[in-house]
Amino acid sequence: MSFLAKIFGTSNERMIKKIIPIVEYTNSLEPKMMALTDAELRQMTDKFKGRLAIGEEVDNLLPEAFATVREASRRVLLAPNPDSPNRTMRHFDVQLIGGMVLHQGKIAEMATGEGKTLVATLPAYLNALTGKGVHVVTVNDYLAKRDRDWMTPLYEFLGLSAGAIQSNQAYDDKKAAYLCDITYGTNNEFGFDYLRDNMRVRTEEQVQISRGLNYAIVDEVDSILIDEARTPLIISGPAEESTEKYYLADKAARRLKTGKHFEIKEKERMAHLTEEGIEEIEKLLNVDSIYTDRNMEWPHYIEQALRAHHLFKNDRDYIVKGGEVIIVDEFTGRLMEGRVWSDGLHQAVQAKEHQRIKEENQTLATITLQNFFRLYKKLAGMTGTAMTEAAEFDKIYKLEVVVIPTNKPMSRTNFPDRVYRTEKEKFDAIIKEIVEVHKTGRPTLVGTVSIEKSELLGEKLMREGIEHEVLNAKQHEREAHIVAKAGQRGNVTIATNMAGRGTDIVLGEGIAALGGLHIIGSERHEARRIDNQLRGRSGRQGDPGSSRFYVSLQDDLMRIFASERVSSLLKTFGMEEGMAIEHSMVTKSIERAQKKVEEHNFEIRKHLLDYDEVMDQQRKAIYTLRQDVLEGKHIRDYIFRMMEDSVKEVTAFAYDTKSGRAEGESFDLADWFKQKFAFPIDLDEVEEKTRERVEAFLIKKS
Repeated sequence: MSFLAKIFGTSNERMIKKIIPIVEYTNSLEPKMMALTDAELRQMTDKFKGRLAIGEEVDNLLPEAFATVREASRRVLLAPNPDSPNRTMRHFDVQLIGGMVLHQGKIAEMATGEGKTLVATLPAYLNALTGKGVHVVTVNDYLAKRDRDWMTPLYEFLGLSAGAIQSNQAYDDKKAAYLCDITYGTNNEFGFDYLRDNMRVRTEEQVQISRGLNYAIVDEVDSILIDEARTPLIISGPAEESTEKYYLADKAARRLKTGKHFEIKEKERMAHLTEEGIEEIEKLLNVDSIYTDRNMEWPHYIEQALRAHHLFKNDRDYIVKGGEVIIVDEFTGRLMEGRVWSDGLHQAVQAKEHQRIKEENQTLATITLQNFFRLYKKLAGMTGTAMTEAAEFDKIYKLEVVVIPTNKPMSRTNFPDRVYRTEKEKFDAIIKEIVEVHKTGRPTLVGTVSIEKSELLGEKLMREGIEHEVLNAKQHEREAHIVAKAGQRGNVTIATNMAGRGTDIVLGEGIAALGGLHIIGSERHEARRIDNQLRGRSGRQGDPGSSRFYVSLQDDLMRIFASERVSSLLKTFGMEEGMAIEHSMVTKSIERAQKKVEEHNFEIRKHLLDYDEVMDQQRKAIYTLRQDVLEGKHIRDYIFRMMEDSVKEVTAFAYDTKSGRAEGESFDLADWFKQKFAFPIDLDEVEEKTRERVEAFLIKKS
C-alpha cells in the first residue's frame, strides 16, 4: 500500500465510508417500516411515484425505498434452500451497500454467497419507480426465469410487475415481459431483440424499442462484459456462395504437415502457409497459383481449415450435438446456442467434423456487446471477480469497480499451487487428493478448463470407485441441481469453468466442523478471475473451506506463456518424476503469465470495439431515421436537408476548376451521380417519372 493510501485510505475505502451514513439512516427507518401494515407498506410505492411526479430526484428516495424493499422482503421472501439456517430474506447492511453502488451506476464486487440476486432488488425497485423500465441481465435463460420467479412475490407485494424474456419466446409473452417494470433476461436475448426490433417493418412487431434502454443491472458482469465481449452478436441470412470449397480445403488441409507446409501460432490462434505449403496446395488443388484474382480466396479457406484442425478441439472449444457444431464458451464452459464463428471458421469446423455445412451467412445486423450495453442510459454490474479487470471496465464502459465487504469474515484457506512436470503426474496427484479428502467426509468441487478434462477425471474416479457428478456443457440443463448439492457430505463434483455460477453451494449438516468445501483447480486458467471464481465457491458467508490448484508444464497456459521461466525454476529446485513443487516464486511466475494473457485478450476486445466504432455511428444514425419513418414522424426537414446538401455538392463540383474537365467541356450530371453513388442513372427516365408523378398529384388535388 502506498504512503498516501496509508494516510487517507484507498479510494475503495473512502467510497464505502461515504455510503455508511446512508446505510445507518436506512437502518434508522426500520422500526417505522416494521410498524406499517402490509397495505401501508404497499402504499409506499404510490407515495414514491407521486413525489417523483412533482419533480423530486430519485436519489432522494433511496433510504426510504431501500428500507421499504428490505421490510417487504423480510415479510414475503424465503431462501430457496431449505437447509439454510435462516430462510428469512432480510438484506444485510453490506447488501444495502452493494445496492447503493449499483444505483450509482458502478460495479459491486461481492464474494460468492453474499446474495447478489437479493441485492439487485434494491436498485431495481428504486429505478423502476420512474416507469422507464429496468433490465436485470443474467448469463442464461434458466437463471433469468429462476430469479424472476424468486423475486416476483416481492415486486408484486410492492405493486410492481416483473417479467422474463427467453429465447424462442412467443411474441405476446416477450412483449408483455418488456412492458413489466422489471425485466429479467440474458445478455444475448436483450442484444438480439435490439437488432431484431431494428429490422422490423412495423412498430407493432417490435418488443423492446418502445421502452428503450434505461437502466441495466448486469449479473456476472465480468463474464458478460469481458469474456463474451470477444464475440459480436450477429443476425445473418444465407449467402449465395457454394460450400463445396470448404470440403475441398478440409481434404487438402489433412494432407499438410506441421512445420513443413504450415506454422501454427498458438498465442494468436492463427495458421500460416509456408512457401512449400503454398506449392503443395497448388498441386493438390491443381491450380497454377492461389494468388491470382481467380483463386485469391483459397489461402483463406486453407488457413481456416488448418485452424479448425489444429487450434479448435472437440469437447473443448465446441461440441457436436444433433448434427450441429455448437460453440462452448471458453470462459464459462456454457454452450453458446445460436452463435457461430465468423469469417468461414464455423464452416471449416463443420467440414472437419464431417457435418453438413450450412451455407456461409451474410451479416444482416450486428453489434458488439460493448456497444450494445453502452446504449443504456445507466449501467451497473455485480460479480465476485471484477477488480483484476477494473482498468478495462473503466476504459470501455466508464464503470468503476467497488469491492463490497463480506457480511462475515472470510475463513477459507488457499493452499499454494502444486506444480508437476507432466499432465499425467498432475492428474494422478489430483485423484490421490480427492480420495484422501473423500475419506474424511468433506465434499470436493474440482474445476476443469474443458469438457474433455472433466470427463477424463471422471473416468479416473470411476476406476477408484468414488461416486461423483460431472458438470459440463453436456449437462447444462442439470447445472443448478448438481451444484446445489456440491456441499453435501462426501459429494465429489467435477465442473467446467461455469461451476454453477448463480447457484449457492450450501454446506450440509456437520460439514463446517469437518473443514467445509474443498476446491481443487485442475489447472490455471488464462484469466485470474476464472480461478478466483472457482475458489469463491468455498468459504461462503464465513463458512470454513480450502482450495488448491494443480499445474503441469504441459498445461496450455504454462506451455505457451510461461514454460521457459517456470522450467528454469523447477530445474533449480531439482524436480524429479512424480515430485511436486510448492513455492511462491513459481506461483508468481504463473500469475505473471496470466497477466500477460489478460493483456493480450484485452487488446483483442479493444480491436473488436475499434473496428465496430465507425459502424456503430452509422448504425445509430440509420436506426434512428428508420424508427422515425416507422413511427410516422415528420422527416420532411431531414429529406430537404439531404436534398439541399446534394444540390450544394453538385453545384460546387460543376463549377470546380480543378475537377479535371477540359476547358469548355460541359458538366455531366449522370457521370457525377455514378461516381458518388456507385450506380448509373438515366436522367431522361428520372425526368419522365418525375413529370408523371407531378401530373398524377395535380390531378388528384383537382
